[in-house]
Amino acid sequence: MPRLNPIGQYEITQIWLPDLTAEEYAQHLKEFNAFLAENQVEILNQEIWGLRRLAYPIRKKEAGYYVYTEFRAPASFIASLRRYLQLRSHVMRELIVKLDKHAIEFNRRRQEKIRSQISTEA
Repeated sequence: MPRLNPIGQYEITQIWLPDLTAEEYAQHLKEFNAFLAENQVEILNQEIWGLRRLAYPIRKKEAGYYVYTEFRAPASFIASLRRYLQLRSHVMRELIVKLDKHAIEFNRRRQEKIRSQISTEA
C-alpha cells in the first residue's frame, strides 16, 4: 500500500539578520516566496513583523527581522523547506509548526480582527 502524503497547514516564523538593507530584505522575501510557489505551496497569510529586539543574542546579534508565514503544504515538503533555510546565511532562526484545528481557528479569528481594525481606521 502506498504511503499517503497528507496536506497540512503550517506556520513558520523566521528571524533574519538585522543588518540587511531594505533591498536585500525584499529580495530574500521574494526568493522565499518563489521557493514556496515552485513547490506548489499555498501561502495563506504572510506578515512582516519587522525589526525586533531578541530575548537573547543569536550569532552575537541583539535584534532580528521577523517574518511570519502561514501555508498549506504536503508533509514531505517540510524536510526540503528546512534544508532550504539551512543554506540561507541570512536566516538566524526558524520555527516550523504544524497547526491543529484549534490553532487554525485562532489564526482565522486573529486575521479577521486585524482586517476589521484596518477597515475601521480607513
